[in-house]
Amino acid sequence: MNVMSLSYVFLLVPCFFVLASCESNQVNEEVKEPAEGIKIENIKATVAGRMLETNHALVVLDIRTPEEFKEGHIAKAINIDYKADTFESELQKLDRNPTYLMHCRSGRRSGLALDTFSKLGFKHIIHMDDGILGWKKRLVK
Repeated sequence: MNVMSLSYVFLLVPCFFVLASCESNQVNEEVKEPAEGIKIENIKATVAGRMLETNHALVVLDIRTPEEFKEGHIAKAINIDYKADTFESELQKLDRNPTYLMHCRSGRRSGLALDTFSKLGFKHIIHMDDGILGWKKRLVK
């Protein structure tokens, strides 16, 4: 082998490992599909406001802490604290069939909670992904 051929080998081998690691990272970053039978929708607070005006059967579920809930919440909302040890057991007490409009402060906790709703067999979750912050911002406009 000449020096030129060796230099190509030294260039190609590291490239191969970089490409292989990139491909394996893509596999790890796959988005998990919700359990079969659950419908999850992600919407903004502006859309949620219009939905609540027309669909009075929606159940609003606020998963912020009780302290946050006391600072202001959507009318008729149910408060179940995502941070509480009893979060899952409190959700288990709810009927799985209604459509729930679920939110937290900014969308982070409620996004994390979607797996729990799926695991417990809820049928339809509408996730207000900009949270109560989006709700309040919507009211200012």
